[in-house]
Parts: sequence; C-alpha cells; structure tokens
Amino acid sequence: MKEAIIYPSLLSGEVIVPPSKSVLHRAIICAMLAKGKSFIKNAAFSKDITATINAAKALGADIDFDGETITVNGGTFTDKKAEINCFESGSTLRFMVPVAAALGINAVFTGEGRLPQRPIKELTDIISSGGVKCSSDALPLEINGKLRAGEYKIRGDISSQYITGLLLSLPLCDGDSKVELLTPLQSKGYVDITVGVMEDFGVKVTPTEKGWLIKGNQLYTPREFTAEGDWSQAAFFLAAAALSDKSEIAVGGLNPLSKQGDREIFDILDRFGADIKWSGGKVICKGKDFNSLRIDASQIPDLVPILGVLTAFSGKGGEIFGAERLRIKESDRLYTLCDGLLKLGFRVRETEGGIIFSPDGHGTGECRVKGFNDHRIVMAMSVAALYYGNKVIIDDARSIEKSYPRFFEDYNRLGGKADVVNIR
Repeated sequence: MKEAIIYPSLLSGEVIVPPSKSVLHRAIICAMLAKGKSFIKNAAFSKDITATINAAKALGADIDFDGETITVNGGTFTDKKAEINCFESGSTLRFMVPVAAALGINAVFTGEGRLPQRPIKELTDIISSGGVKCSSDALPLEINGKLRAGEYKIRGDISSQYITGLLLSLPLCDGDSKVELLTPLQSKGYVDITVGVMEDFGVKVTPTEKGWLIKGNQLYTPREFTAEGDWSQAAFFLAAAALSDKSEIAVGGLNPLSKQGDREIFDILDRFGADIKWSGGKVICKGKDFNSLRIDASQIPDLVPILGVLTAFSGKGGEIFGAERLRIKESDRLYTLCDGLLKLGFRVRETEGGIIFSPDGHGTGECRVKGFNDHRIVMAMSVAALYYGNKVIIDDARSIEKSYPRFFEDYNRLGGKADVVNIR
C-alpha cells in the first residue's frame, strides 16, 4: 500500500493531461471490431485501459502498444471461452458483456475491488431478453448465446455505460434494433462520445425521440484515430489554480469542442469567479473571486469530488445535487468525499443525492484522510491538501493508477510537495 504525504504549496505552470479514458475505451473496442489494423494515437496506459485491452485480446484481437500508439489488429474473434478480468473497470465490464454477446462468444467476466458489488442486473436482464444466457446478476458472470436484434428498453438514470454497451454491440446483429429510454438520460456526454467514436470507425446510429435506431450488419472500419485529452483529469489542476490568485496553470491537449460532459468544468470555474480562458490552444486558469456554487451533477458525476473541494474551500457555502449514482462507484463518493472534508474541518452534510456545504473554514492541525481505494477521491484530497495549511496524509495513493498513473509526478512538477511512500 502507498500513502501520499502532502505539504501546503501552490501549483503553477503547464501540464498536458492524459488522453480521455472514456474515448480510449471506446476506440479500442471499435478497433477490435474492425477487420484490419487500426492505430490509436496519443494513448496512455492506466489500469482501466489495460483491462479493456486485455478484454479485447481475450476476444481475439492482436494488440501492441509502443508507449504512444496502440495498434489493434481486429476483426478476428476467438472460438474458445474467453476469460475476462475487468479489474476495477466498470466501463470494461458494461461495454464488453454485450459486445461479447453480440459476437456469440462464450465468456466469463470477473473483477476486483468493489466491482463485483456494483450492480449489473439491468444489463443482464437486457441481454437475457435478447437471447443470451447469464449465469448470475453479478460477478463472476458467464454468458452464453448470441445477442439478437430487437427493441431494448432501458432506464436512462441507471448507467449510461449500459446504453453505450448496447450501441456498440447492436450494429453487429442480424437485423435492425431500437434502444428506447424509459427515463431521461443522465451522463449524456458519455453516450455522445460513444456515438462519435463509432461514427469515426464507420458505424452510425440514428437518434430518435426517445432513443436510437441501429441498423444491423454494419461493419466497423479500421482507421487511424487520435485520442483527445481528458477533461475529467484537467479539472483537478484547473480547480487547484482557481483557489488562489497566486496560482496559474495552463492545461494542454484539450478539445474545446469535445463531447466530454466534463468540459463543463470550464463554465463552472467561470461561474465560481476564476479567471479562465483559452489561449494558444490551452486552457489557462487563475484564481480571482470565490462565488457560492449550486451544481446539478446529474450530467457530470465524475467532477463531484473536485467540485466538492472547490466549494468547501470557497468559504461561501453551496450545494451539489443530482449525484445519487455516485454511491455505486469505486467508493460511495458522497460518503467518502464528505469523510475527507469533515476530517479537514469543514462542515458538510450528505443528502440522499448530494452534499450541502456550510460557509466555514477548515481545520489547522496535521490531518490524515482516507483515499478509499478511489482514484478520484485521492486526487481531490490532494488538491485540498494544497490549501489546508498543514501536513495531510492520504492513504490508498496507488489507486490513481486506475486512471492517471503519473498524477503525483505532474503535481510535483507544477510545484506540489507530495511524497508517495510505501507502507507496511
């Protein structure tokens, strides 16, 4: 186990954040389904991306990575039982289950950490209705049979990942399909990413009033693809800069027209009172004023940990709501975020789907907070430690490998004072 020992400091300078994990997951799967070689540029490994690469290999793809480009030779699939360890990646699990089913591959899915406890019954119910036999409603899960084309009805407020899995897989089926939403779609940006990456690989879905129409027997086409930077990861550094007029950070590699929902961090920081702008192809942020924030997080759940830190340190109070689904992430993020902020001395209160912040200052003594084996909690608490005013120790620091393995490297290069040490 590793812990991060962090001392107060200011971050300034320029950073290029990793490629979007959401985009990479989808690009690897589309390349796996395309017959021939695809080249995915501006790639980077994390534990979640490794899970998707390993899953694609288990289904039959040949994949190489040279440190910058992932080469995928796809379109050939295994005729044996595929054994797929999704590690802690919910995306890998929820995307690959319907894809393997559409290919008619007998597969066993396992996972680690909290993933086996995260719900997938909605997904297994859907693919079962399409002719696939599922051994259970949780991990380990074995599937047999081939997914049929048809009409699939799904709630939009459960997980956009279920919808992405269906959209990726149904074009492979014999016949046309429909996906109909029974409730309004949350995390819409992630589905927009899916549709965009699919189109890049030659497969189209047509939006309808309540969902999508998917033509069957479509062919994914191999191509050269460049992954854009990750707005979710950029948010940690932009928020760090927004909390001080002595800190200025430029973040490169981002797409101003991105379909990533978390690009909303730009507008949120503007409302917060930060001096934030585009200049020279980079987003530059500097602290200026602090305004109270009231944030509907239904479309941007991954931003909640860092938005919680931002709101707490503003001293103006505020509220985050619409974040019920955060209770079934790598940790119960509403609880774990509040736990960290309370230990830092803030007055915060959980609600069923959010957090209410009182306009109070933080504590002053040396503090130890838990990372809960959750990469976003660890990174958010690391930003909080910059401004706490005393030493902060965060456990489970290694969990950043799930999405941003070089986070502390970039953090220290910008002026942070984080020592990541082995314990036990």
